[in-house]
Amino acid sequence: MRVQNDLDRFHLVQDVVDRVPNLGSKGAYLKQQMQDKLIEHKRYIDRHGQDLPEIRNWKWMGSRAVKSRPEPFGKGLRKQRTK
Repeated sequence: MRVQNDLDRFHLVQDVVDRVPNLGSKGAYLKQQMQDKLIEHKRYIDRHGQDLPEIRNWKWMGSRAVKSRPEPFGKGLRKQRTK
């Protein structure tokens, strides 16, 4: 249903690329990847009658995903500058 209404993650990424200036060829490449995934997804649904496994079985990891991220880039640099 989300894909049919252009509210899925692939369409949302394409919308973001359209709104972020100066992405150039990287943005175009990412948009094409998302379009390719939408085509793959539609073909899979036509053949199997359900979402791709990576979409169907996706689970939110909640705060555990946030805790496992490395330190943000530049955080250590700010500490060095303030000394």
